[in-house]
Amino acid sequence: MKLKGVFIAGTDTGVGKTWVTTRLIEGLRSKGIRAVGMKPVECGGREDSTAILSASGGLESGLSLDEVNPFTLPEPLAPAAATPPIRLDFDGIRSSFKTLANREEFVIVEGAGGWFVPLDHERTMADLAKMLGLPVLVVAANRLGVLNHTLLTVRAIQAQGLECCGIFLNDLAADSDLSCQSNARVLREILPGLDVFDNDAEGLLNLF
Repeated sequence: MKLKGVFIAGTDTGVGKTWVTTRLIEGLRSKGIRAVGMKPVECGGREDSTAILSASGGLESGLSLDEVNPFTLPEPLAPAAATPPIRLDFDGIRSSFKTLANREEFVIVEGAGGWFVPLDHERTMADLAKMLGLPVLVVAANRLGVLNHTLLTVRAIQAQGLECCGIFLNDLAADSDLSCQSNARVLREILPGLDVFDNDAEGLLNLF
């Protein structure tokens, strides 16, 4: 394997981060690699974290839902919108990640929302990703507007001093439009040397 872990960042909410995360976990585990997932922050329930736990082998693997998802809020809002205001325990999240990384071969960490979603009034998802220091895979919905959203996200990742290891364009049937045919090509032309996967989950496994 080329990498020991990866951070899944979205250009927005609802672009398919959990779908990509679970496909990656399942694909790596099918190759005999002990891969597990982690979603440090989830708001509006724990549906995504439960799916990640299931893909990681479920409770039978010895992994708990609290290890997958150390921090949860009941409302589907950015943590910074919580009342009363909260301050996320970054040290606790880092400790949870290190426990998984020391025990397993590969850890896929899924962010929440977009790259700069505010986690409290001082820090964003970008700060959490930088603390973990993993290469970043960008997931974006393949639709009109994705070029702007993806380029902004990639440039922001690089500005944090982190490696963007690839882009996954997720085809969402309801968002299909003419741009779906050219978005991957244009991103490859503008970002030479950066792998762009056009709804290709199998090809994505070759990164790792």
